[in-house]
Amino acid sequence: MPRQFLRRHLPRPGRHSAGRWARWLPSWRASPQLFHLNRRSVSLACGAGVFCALLPVPGQTFAALLLALVLRCNLPLAVALVWLTNPLTLSPVFWLTFEFGRWLLGSPPVELRLSGDWNDLIHQGESVLLPLFAGSLTAGLVLGIALGCAVHLWWRWEVVRLWRERARRRPRPTRSATPEPAAPGPRATRDTA
Repeated sequence: MPRQFLRRHLPRPGRHSAGRWARWLPSWRASPQLFHLNRRSVSLACGAGVFCALLPVPGQTFAALLLALVLRCNLPLAVALVWLTNPLTLSPVFWLTFEFGRWLLGSPPVELRLSGDWNDLIHQGESVLLPLFAGSLTAGLVLGIALGCAVHLWWRWEVVRLWRERARRRPRPTRSATPEPAAPGPRATRDTA
């Protein structure tokens, strides 16, 4: 079951709720919803984590933490999924989102030139940042919603599969060869006249 797998690998709320990282959130850190492992919490955390992973800004982990607090979903899972864009995957992911944003906006290909002119550098930055942000936000939103829905459906499918398996293994009552005695009906009374 997905819940058992996640319980083994995610931190427990009792140990980490008193940590230094959460002292600035006194009313939020005691919320049990931030560590629940149910279908809603995990699917929302997956969507929030993937959305924040594709944000082209520093502090993606902090953004995932805030989004998990606002959505009241599983905080450790949302923060862990931000690391999909780690130092090894950062360049290809943001190159793909830049190309996607360039395609969305219909921008021409960008030729990067290194020169000493600040105006040229600022113009090149503008031609790169707009497609990067447009592609990253759109891809993050679409992939976050898609992953959240996929996890939600997968979790439901897994629970239904386990219910059916449990029902199949449950022993069926056996019927005896002798008929059961009939239940006594209302008593017939004789009229004595």
